[in-house]
Amino acid sequence: MHDFRSDTVTKPTSAMRKAMAEAEVGDDVFGEDPTVNKLQEVCAWRLRKEAGLFFPTGTMANQVAVKCWTEAGDEILLERRSHILNYELAAFAVVSGVMARAVEGERGIIRAAALAREFRPKTYLFSSPTLICLEDTTNMTGGTCYPQAVLKEIRALATEQGVPIHLDGARLWNAAVAQKVEPFEIAQHADSVMVSLSKGLAAPAGSVLCGPADLIDKARKWRKLLGGGMRQSGVLAAAGLVGLQEMVARLAEDHDRAKALASGLAGTKFRCEMPETNILIVDVRESGKSSDQVVALLGKSGIRVVQADPVRIRMVTHCDVKEDAVADALEAFRSLRA
Repeated sequence: MHDFRSDTVTKPTSAMRKAMAEAEVGDDVFGEDPTVNKLQEVCAWRLRKEAGLFFPTGTMANQVAVKCWTEAGDEILLERRSHILNYELAAFAVVSGVMARAVEGERGIIRAAALAREFRPKTYLFSSPTLICLEDTTNMTGGTCYPQAVLKEIRALATEQGVPIHLDGARLWNAAVAQKVEPFEIAQHADSVMVSLSKGLAAPAGSVLCGPADLIDKARKWRKLLGGGMRQSGVLAAAGLVGLQEMVARLAEDHDRAKALASGLAGTKFRCEMPETNILIVDVRESGKSSDQVVALLGKSGIRVVQADPVRIRMVTHCDVKEDAVADALEAFRSLRA
């Protein structure tokens, strides 16, 4: 069985398990877990932000960021297919009392001009956008990366409008490797950034929210309120530190395997664009089958994928997907008949 459903299915490495067993721990709610503190410092330094805060999940970190940047009745601007908008159970409405306005992007990438059109006259008649949320890499649009020039334009617009930018950087490490830049070169365009440790880096759990020190102080309160105070969480943070040290550079292998999948599907009835990173969105319409049928048929061949929508499936490469998995997946696709 080869699991292409997500890079969240990765298993911690032996080095991670050893680090977890030997981790020095304390009570993180009191700020006394040295391993958590080190992870927060490392992430903040890598992103060139003042401070960081460890969270059990990226969803919680994203939602705490929204809470800290907004007030009830505000609006947030997001790409139409973004994770915060579609896959976090409308938590921005429940937790923060804000409304989301969807902006159409190109393969998930919003342009500054599209965002600018969403800023209405500043009167009491309108709820105003007070936060821009970006996603890099994009999730359900094929793991695309924001070009630096686009980020600069959005940063200029945000500064002009006086609103902050939060970056859902769950796969920021992939974007940095693909673009051959340091993570901070992407993160510099956002006021707060969430990075995940449990996807391509293969840690068992955890994300870190980084940003200004006063924002992180505020975020600590909301993390506690939402149940994210985890006490001796250094056992998880230890795996994250190993991931940052050992797993970032090898993400290029995942990208190469995703490209090999896309190349292998070229000329078949399964269409996908060449990926920039490790996510493929495959259109199955020409096969004469629905996406749920394709998911089921591939599953019978030992290839696990997920349905993206009625006509598309998603495949994600990661450290537990080896070259034989790519070959077996392509053979499974070829075995399907219209």
